[in-house]
Amino acid sequence: MARIYPFEAYRYAPGAGPLDTLVTQPYDKISPAMRERYLALNPHNLVRIILGEARAEDSAADNVYTRAAALLGEWTRSGALVRDAAPGFYIYSQEFTLPGTGERFTRRGFIGLGALEEYSAKVVHRHEQTLTGPKKDRMELLRHTRAHFGQIFMLYPDAEGKAEAILEEASAGPAAEVVDEYGVTHRLWVAASPEVTGRLQAAMADKKLLIADGHHRYETALSFYKENGNVAGADRVMMTFVNMYSPGLKILATHRVVSGVEGFEPGAMLRAMGAREAASVSEIAGLFRKPAPERMRMGVALPGGRFYAIDRARKAGELDVQVLHEEILAGQLGISEEAVREERCLRYVRGLEEAAGLVEKGEAQAAFLLEPVTVEQVAEVAFSGGVMPQKSTDFYPKLLSGMTIYKLG
Repeated sequence: MARIYPFEAYRYAPGAGPLDTLVTQPYDKISPAMRERYLALNPHNLVRIILGEARAEDSAADNVYTRAAALLGEWTRSGALVRDAAPGFYIYSQEFTLPGTGERFTRRGFIGLGALEEYSAKVVHRHEQTLTGPKKDRMELLRHTRAHFGQIFMLYPDAEGKAEAILEEASAGPAAEVVDEYGVTHRLWVAASPEVTGRLQAAMADKKLLIADGHHRYETALSFYKENGNVAGADRVMMTFVNMYSPGLKILATHRVVSGVEGFEPGAMLRAMGAREAASVSEIAGLFRKPAPERMRMGVALPGGRFYAIDRARKAGELDVQVLHEEILAGQLGISEEAVREERCLRYVRGLEEAAGLVEKGEAQAAFLLEPVTVEQVAEVAFSGGVMPQKSTDFYPKLLSGMTIYKLG
């Protein structure tokens, strides 16, 4: 079912500088401070293209997107970015420490092109709703540059590990290695042998694909293809494929921080959810430390150093993040689906302490602290045709942008 293809990626040439001064985290994970640091590292750092700076004098002829396209053209002409001579897949591994645990893991996958499919074809499955703003921005960047700089993070079910066995055989002498700002070691191998690429295509031919990260960019690429079907290569998008049974596949929680809700009064909400008082954010973290899939558990941080824990039996098919969005945010607080899509009243924060800290500093009315969902829960929802609320998952670590670049045409 999955149609995947090797391709001739554009990659940074050695003359462009050390790789750790060139590649970036995904565009939506780059804070203003990170962006400034990237800009200072190297004049060829990819942030100049994927997250350029808007100017007061911007016009239709000169703006953040036209400048991105001009830079891409300049870097390919100057040899800072060079296209590989033969089509291949790119084996991609990440060695990392899971935040908050000290445990070390390695996640291995491979980068290739995947055919763009409507969700209704049931080949590519989503698990999250998307937000409006990011798709508008990414569409303009794609229209102007006609290139993909980061990969869609795709999961595939392979309990026997057939594709991973091929990757293991072909991983000899990495072509690139870089350590990012989170201490994650990223390695890349080029697998251009027709024998290897053919075996990988055969191993993936019967697989369903599940978007782990990159829903906005996938839907943007599909929309671009619909309006530009005559552009060579527009029917494909760059993906990193990872076995959903890999022991290195880890998900972190993304907490919800609420502000700007008129008439906010948490008492009724806490009573309706059967919440009990908790001493601190550490107590809530301790509650999450021991897995209990049969329980629906959530923390709430309120002004004045008040904490509450929700801990009740889980109903069949119930997910914590859906309970939060449907029963609490919409049902109790009146935050509409439209407000969630437009990111009004709601922010997404990684880290229990960081989310609770925003409430303590008076920057939010409440923080809702979640346990990470499991890969099994994500797959069950996606493959059954369901969707989870936006930002329901945070797969860690992220795939670096700029390791490979796919230029249409």
